[in-house]
Amino acid sequence: MNYLKVKRLIDIILSAIGLILLSPIFMILIIAIKLDSKGPVLFKQKRVGMYKKHFYILKFRTMRIDTPKDTPTHLLTNPDQWITRVGKFLRKTSLDELPQIINIFKGDMSIIGPRPALWNQYDLIEERDKLNANDVPAGLTGWAQINGRDELPIKKKARLDAEYVQNIGLVMDIKCFFGTIFSVLKSDGVVEGNTADESNS
Repeated sequence: MNYLKVKRLIDIILSAIGLILLSPIFMILIIAIKLDSKGPVLFKQKRVGMYKKHFYILKFRTMRIDTPKDTPTHLLTNPDQWITRVGKFLRKTSLDELPQIINIFKGDMSIIGPRPALWNQYDLIEERDKLNANDVPAGLTGWAQINGRDELPIKKKARLDAEYVQNIGLVMDIKCFFGTIFSVLKSDGVVEGNTADESNS
């Protein structure tokens, strides 16, 4: 069987289990966000998925509602002025990414894969195109995520995404999954400011 079909089945099963088990955490975070600042609980942003198809990624809102739109955090002059108190905690722990379990269940993206670019990150999309890294499902986390995250220049990020595509399989996905757990625990590669070349926000 084609691994992408197996991968999709794994995504459906794990995302469904995740939504059930994590529902109490979802409720706590929803209440915390609503009490902390005005605005919706969820933040939607246009991203690029498999074969460059656009979809709206879901995240818990971590920034004020008057923050400039479609701008990676690292390109904001003073990102701290836009990030809410609860938002700082969510970003540091990567809990703001939890609603993407819904995207995974729907089939917009996978648990593991190249992190979906913003629709207007044309340089990253072009580099991935050269290396066929747009031809697999975008992921919640991936090989580039555990090898640098926000610290990576665009060309290196695209090369790591291509390495994932070349080695895609159950072993590679397991490596990325457990590598992500260790990266999150250490807060590796998170940059909040205009010092990185490409943001994964």
